[in-house]
Amino acid sequence: MIHSHDEDTNIKNSELFTLTYGSIVAQLCREFNNNYIEVNNQLDKMGYNIGLRLIEEFLSKTGCKRCQNFRETVDVICKVGFKIFLNIQPTNDNWSQDGKSCSIVLPDANPLTEFVELPITSDTKISRELWYSNILCGVIRGSLQMVQVDVDITFVKDRLRGDDRTEMRIKLNKILKDEVPAGED
Repeated sequence: MIHSHDEDTNIKNSELFTLTYGSIVAQLCREFNNNYIEVNNQLDKMGYNIGLRLIEEFLSKTGCKRCQNFRETVDVICKVGFKIFLNIQPTNDNWSQDGKSCSIVLPDANPLTEFVELPITSDTKISRELWYSNILCGVIRGSLQMVQVDVDITFVKDRLRGDDRTEMRIKLNKILKDEVPAGED
């Protein structure tokens, strides 16, 4: 199989990220004295800032045009975005009646958790409070914010916690209108 230079670079970047991500989470746990709620918040903020910048690379590599609706947006995230940056392809399901929320289910092979094991006993604070891959929620939220889509996204299940799958719930709040400066309408 022949890979382009960009594909090789993306694979190396994703491998480097997944190998160093555990160190980032561990450092945050130390810095915040195992306050996992705050660790989750920090991971989300980091992801958000990454997403703000990552969207430009995504759009330049894919030439993707504006999606027609939220379902199409989530499909592009799952089928293209995750494939480009983490070499995985989540699925989306569990759509609400109004089409404004759904689940994004990561495949069994989540690269962020490949070399990770958390204690999963019910009495362990870490297994009840830490969403290890929470940076992904921030990345998606930040990327979508840059294309005028306001969402809430949270993890609801994680295999690292002993759940049957790793699942994020994404909810569309609103499509932001392009702001026109006063006097230029």
